[in-house]
Parts: sequence; C-alpha cells; structure tokens
Amino acid sequence: MRDVAVIGVGMTKWGELWEKSLRTIFVETALLALDDAGVDRIDSMYVGSMSSGLFVGQEHIASLLADYLGQAPVPSARVETACASGGLALRLGFMEVASGMSDVVLVSGIEKMTDVNGYEATYALGTAADQEYEGYHGITFPGLYALIARAHMEKYGTTREQLALVAVKNHLNGSKNPLAQYPFKITVDSVLNSVMVADPLRILDCSPITDGAAAVILCPIETARKMNKPVVKIIGSGHATDSIALSSRKDITWLEATYQAGKRAYAMANKKPKDIDILEVHDCFTIAEICVIEALGIVEKGKGGEAAENEITYLEGKIPVNTSGGLKAKGHPVGATGVAQVIEIVKQLRGEAGKRQVKDSRIGMAQNMGGSGGSTVVHIFERE
Repeated sequence: MRDVAVIGVGMTKWGELWEKSLRTIFVETALLALDDAGVDRIDSMYVGSMSSGLFVGQEHIASLLADYLGQAPVPSARVETACASGGLALRLGFMEVASGMSDVVLVSGIEKMTDVNGYEATYALGTAADQEYEGYHGITFPGLYALIARAHMEKYGTTREQLALVAVKNHLNGSKNPLAQYPFKITVDSVLNSVMVADPLRILDCSPITDGAAAVILCPIETARKMNKPVVKIIGSGHATDSIALSSRKDITWLEATYQAGKRAYAMANKKPKDIDILEVHDCFTIAEICVIEALGIVEKGKGGEAAENEITYLEGKIPVNTSGGLKAKGHPVGATGVAQVIEIVKQLRGEAGKRQVKDSRIGMAQNMGGSGGSTVVHIFERE
C-alpha cells in the first residue's frame, strides 16, 4: 500500500449563498484545490453529499459535477453516510491512491441547504435518524442530542455552563477564520439566554444551516515530496458504525462508533491520544464535542464537560479542538463538513492558519460523524 499525501486544499466562505448554485459552489472550491496542488488533471473524484435530492432536487451529482468541472469522463462517485459523507469520501479517495488505482484524486464535499424552508431542511436532516423508531414519533436531531446532553449531565455532573463554554470557545476560534459562516464571539450569558430549542440545548448550542463546499487533492507521497511545499501525510484512517437509533444503544452518552473508528485510526498510525497536537471534531451540538473527545480518549470518560471550562481545548491549551470554529461557527453544510475539517488540519500542519495557528503542530486528527453517532470516520495526519 502506498503512502498518501494531501497536496491541495480549496474552500470559499460558507453561509447563505443565495446567488450561487450547487454546481457553482463545487467548481469554485475544486478549482482552488487544483490550483493549490499545482495540478491540472485528476484520475478520479469523490463527492460527499448527504441529501442533494431533498435540498436542491438534484441527484446524480457525481456526473453533473465532473462535467461542470470539465473533468468528464473521469470516474466520479457520490458518497453518502449522512453528515459523515465528506469524511467517508476522503477515506475512499485515500484508499484509491494507496491501492495504486489512481495517482491524483479529487475529494470534495458539497451541500446547498438554504434553498428550502426551515421545515423542509429539518425533514431532510431528519432522514439521517431512524425513520420508523425516531422520525415517526416526531423527534428531531436537536431533540436527540438534547437527550444525550441531559443523560450526560445526570450521569457525570456536566453543567449547562460547560455546554455553553464549548460554543464560546468555538466562536472565539471562528472569529479568527475569514471563511466561517459566523465569525464572531459570543459569551456564556448569550448562550444561556438564547432561544430554547430542545431542553437543555439552546439555539447557540446548535450548528447552523449552511451552504458550502470543500475540496482536497490526494496523491502518492513520492509525488508530493517533489512539489517543494510542506508535505502532509495521511497516516491513519478509521471507519465504524453503531445503532442508528439512540434507544438501541446501551449508553447514549457514549459514542461507540467514534471510539471504534478512532481505535482503528490510532492503530494504523501507530499513535495514541497523547500524540495528537490538534483536533477537529463534529460539534453539530455542543454536547457532541464533549462526547467525541471522550470517545477518542483525549479526556477521560465523563470529563469532556470540564475540557473547555479548564481551557484544555483552547488554542493555547493542551489539545486545541476545533480551531476552525467547528461546525458551530464555521458552519455545517453537511456533506462538506468532513472535507473542511481536513482542510483546517492541513492548514495548521503547514503553518497557514493565520491568527488561529497552533504553534509547532505536527500531528492532527479529524473526526466526522453521521446522525447521532450512527457512523464515524476518523483520519490522522502528519507533517513531514
């Protein structure tokens, strides 16, 4: 198996992109990634997208986007595993280069979510839950994560203020990211006094509805070394699934798929949690970040609520988490999120993260999660 590097990244500002179509957003980011990589051809491409049919009425986007990028007839595939679609697209691209089937692969993620109203967006996102045992009874993802949050608070003593501090930290990081949807700071009081969505979660505990895309270029490590730029290698990849419905799990405060995917990525990379310098995780809700860092072994089980409170996960902390602003501030165009996480890690390892740069970062991790944790993809990266 060949070693694989990320040689190009591309992303534009996320938000409510009314004036742009799905194909336009994709092409803009893909061209940025190709330009950053310094290549003008690809052997194949993968597109992570959760629900383009429900959001914009367009399926078969693998063909559409390859055509509009001017890359047909290259093989192109759309990848879907809910909000982890982008992360899984990266894993498939990584496997294709590692196997030797292709030398240059474009991996992208895309979602155009604001072309529908709030009800329709909620319905589309809700298809990532168990439709018979959760959706049929009217629960939404804020409700599911509220159940996780309440259980975590009861079991471990996690406080409402600790949840708020996750949002405060990520907005502080997002205020330093010019591509973030919400690049502004918030306070604990503003979180606690924001509109209630599903007790105990308020609107500022929740990631937004977002339009956006992200793209990266992968190639063999030998090719990357000839390009006279910092080389970022993918050294670990893990993927796992769990019960889609919370009611089927033994402990709804524990993300088993994240634990298993992380375990596999750590083993492949020959690394441990203490080796990670920087981490991007799937903070679709503030409680999600708390549960993810526990499942990845960054903190002990039940101690995730204390991490932001004690500034362990701040830019200057022991293990900076979501330096991009996370899903909370950067935005969450569901199919694109996993690829954007990789872009942040690559920028950090290259030393190109600007005001949010973490000093001397050499090993980074990205964790991308679908639904309420029914699927997770984890990747580990190292700068040579």
